[in-house]
Amino acid sequence: MPEPSENPKPLRRLAAILAADIAGYSTLMGADEARTVRDLKDHLAVVLPMVSAHGGRVIDTAGDGILAEFGSVVNAVEIQRTMALRNADVEEARRMRFRIGINQGDVVFDDTRVYGDGVNAKGGLRMFSTFKTR
Repeated sequence: MPEPSENPKPLRRLAAILAADIAGYSTLMGADEARTVRDLKDHLAVVLPMVSAHGGRVIDTAGDGILAEFGSVVNAVEIQRTMALRNADVEEARRMRFRIGINQGDVVFDDTRVYGDGVNAKGGLRMFSTFKTR
């Protein structure tokens, strides 16, 4: 049994971290809360399964936000393409435009979470993300 003072070496890997939320979500909620929640659930029913279908895993969700981990940046980008297609036939004022930031970096991981600078960088990426679904 390890001594309490011993710290096991953390498990590390290179990962592509995707952070996404919906631009203008508060405005959409203010305009029509029931419809926005329904539309969000419809989008998430498509997007969340895509994460695992493209080799990733959802780390966390909160409201309109998604945090996911992928082994490849290429796989993470496919989420954005799908949202663009889903928005094509939606009236402009009701479109849910996912803002997506993707950072590839070194992360510490366990069975359920990822930690470290590779994850923390996602906040800055989201703020400067220019990706839009049309």
